[in-house]
Amino acid sequence: MSRVDQPLLFIAATLVLLGVFVLSSASVVISQRAYGTPYLFTLRQITYALVFGSLTVFLFQAISYRFWRKVALPLLLAALFLSFLVFLPKIGIEHGGARRWINLFFITIQPAEILKFAFIVYLSTWLDSRRSHPKTVRGALVPFIVMMGVLSVFLIQQPDIGTLGIILGTSILLYFLGGGKMTQVLALVGIGLIVLCFLVLAAPYRLERFKIFLDPNLDPSGSGYQMKQSLIAIGSGGFWGKGFGKGIQKYNYLPEPIGDSVFAIFGEEMGFVGAAVLLGLFLLFLRRGIYIAEHAPDFFGTLLAFGFTIGILVQAVVNIGAISGILPLTGVPLPFISYGGTSLITNLAGIGILLNISKHMS
Repeated sequence: MSRVDQPLLFIAATLVLLGVFVLSSASVVISQRAYGTPYLFTLRQITYALVFGSLTVFLFQAISYRFWRKVALPLLLAALFLSFLVFLPKIGIEHGGARRWINLFFITIQPAEILKFAFIVYLSTWLDSRRSHPKTVRGALVPFIVMMGVLSVFLIQQPDIGTLGIILGTSILLYFLGGGKMTQVLALVGIGLIVLCFLVLAAPYRLERFKIFLDPNLDPSGSGYQMKQSLIAIGSGGFWGKGFGKGIQKYNYLPEPIGDSVFAIFGEEMGFVGAAVLLGLFLLFLRRGIYIAEHAPDFFGTLLAFGFTIGILVQAVVNIGAISGILPLTGVPLPFISYGGTSLITNLAGIGILLNISKHMS
């Protein structure tokens, strides 16, 4: 057994530290307004990253990745149970018309992030167990659709369509890498697009978001406000940016400056160069994750490594694409950068598993 993959560890640590750096500027106004001190959110994120995050990576890299195959089903059931709790009074927390959080033992948890982690583990286990079976419609495609249907019910009811889209995209890619036939993969893509289109048409606010995506100037002071302000922030950053701490969009102009809009704040202050560095880090992460997956000692390790790598990258693409006007707004956080403990810890748990797989690389 060799050491953990040093390049991956360095990339992950750099992304986490960059996230703390960005939040130390992006969060000052909202923190001052909410708590009377400018750095509370930054201090919390430092605690999440340096204390809980470091401990998570240390523990998960020490646990054999094969252990997750044994607990895949209980882990998924536990994640589904937590997702159910968001609908219970006094436990589920509503924010912005969505119930995506729970208050459990004096801490706030976002179950969808845990569900995403658990489903990658379960799907990798399921695909590995069926590797020698023919990928028939009845034996593979239908069970896969049923699994996705169950997850969709929980996420649609919250509603959290952004996370649902990320899980759909990640799962379909993993299904293909697990040996799924191209015709089945294309059918899954078609079904997924139909479901997402139906969800957009079924809710007026989602339809409005899609219209804003097509034309950001449609309602710049109403439903298109966040998109418009995001584009202003990124555009005003220019090539080099305004400088750290010198952005103005965080001063109550841009909604969710520490959440899904954090990339816009980063682009305003660090410019094209800073944005390119961040994108480069995610591409390096993708390259290293693929390398670990390709050199994993068994098929389960390959699927697990691909699953966590793809999951993190797809979420980054969705977030950055939405804030840049390339995709409709979804509300999903930017991995390692946006404020939030659940997202950061589950992503670092995935990093820990990747590091454990890297210790067994052939």
